[in-house]
Amino acid sequence: MAEITAAMVRELREKSGAGMMDCKKALVEANGDMEAAIDWLRKKGLSAAAKKSGRVAAEGLVAVASAPRTAAMVEINAETDFVARNEHFQAFCAAVAELALTVGDDIEALKAARYPGSVDLIEGGTGHRTVADQLTHLIATIGENMSIRRAKRLHVSEGTVATYVHSAVKPGMGKIGVLVALEGASEEAVLETLGRQIGMHVAAARPEALDISFVEPAALEREKAVLTEQAKSSGKPDAVIQKMVEGRIRKYYEEVVLLEQVWVHDGESRVKAVVEKAGSKLAGFARFQLGEGIDKQTSDFAAEVAAAAGQG
Repeated sequence: MAEITAAMVRELREKSGAGMMDCKKALVEANGDMEAAIDWLRKKGLSAAAKKSGRVAAEGLVAVASAPRTAAMVEINAETDFVARNEHFQAFCAAVAELALTVGDDIEALKAARYPGSVDLIEGGTGHRTVADQLTHLIATIGENMSIRRAKRLHVSEGTVATYVHSAVKPGMGKIGVLVALEGASEEAVLETLGRQIGMHVAAARPEALDISFVEPAALEREKAVLTEQAKSSGKPDAVIQKMVEGRIRKYYEEVVLLEQVWVHDGESRVKAVVEKAGSKLAGFARFQLGEGIDKQTSDFAAEVAAAAGQG
């Protein structure tokens, strides 16, 4: 039997787009013949994954996972909402979220991590199926392009990191996910309840920054420029215009800064007042909404039919 080297596996992987474990198996089956291995992968439908990589994937799931004083969240995309109901896809999302608790939120590190439950490529070997390999396998098996788009992990030394998933399709998975890091010596159950309430607020109010100091300088300058031009149209003196802009900037902060926002649960209190009353500190948050920022392809079905018939 021909020796299957790491270089051969890498070459086949680059040519086919299939996972490492599948490439190793193909070479074994083909006794080291590269072309025969490619044919084997094609027959199994595994080399098709590379052909799907250019297709837009804006559906999928946001998944969260928790550990003591730590929580993680990932967004994993697919092409259609149908895949979000696939139990294999859901299991993959849950596994990657769990891995993010220890690996962290670097996407490349997550992709390189060993996929839970995977076996060695060869007996006594050190190779294993990575998260990237498992993703490639899913793409080939399910037949849609998929990607691990982003991840976030939050940790506190004292307190809790609460999670909230809006409209969950199953526990810990849905289309909007939120992490809320709360520091404090209060009972964990109390912090968890408050954290979940803040998570619901974040899901609804879509804050962009934790506090005023975290507002992106460029965004603030753009807002000031727009508000200044609007105020100048009033024809009032510069001193009055300056005060008008300052007032409108305060309003801007109330819209985009979490701690300055009105608490959605009572419509009166500020979030910072609610947190202070609980004797805790809001150390950070993250909000993922499935597909946000992705340019989705839209099509006019009637126009497509007309074009196909030579009328468009």
